[in-house]
Amino acid sequence: MAAQGQYAGRSSTTSTGIRVTRRMRTRGLPVTLNEKEKAMDAKDLRDKTPDELRDQLASLKKEAFNLRFQQATGQMENTSRMRLVRRDVARVKTILNEKAAAAASTEA
Repeated sequence: MAAQGQYAGRSSTTSTGIRVTRRMRTRGLPVTLNEKEKAMDAKDLRDKTPDELRDQLASLKKEAFNLRFQQATGQMENTSRMRLVRRDVARVKTILNEKAAAAASTEA
């Protein structure tokens, strides 16, 4: 019986206003994400210029810094956003390196 009451009162609200309890998150039930929280598509990133990608990378790094700061001060609401931002940074860096390698191979 103690296990059932363990999660009583421990819930959070997503940006869309859906109330999600910790139990729901651990059971793998889907939680909807808004447009900003969705992961980037590599196809869309490949269409951008290297300058646009560098700007995107800078904004993602700023967001990652702000998220780390929120976590340190206990103000973070959506912990999964850190993972998405970290992976988006890696995705942008990968595509920048692909573009640099393609440019180097055409010059040589």
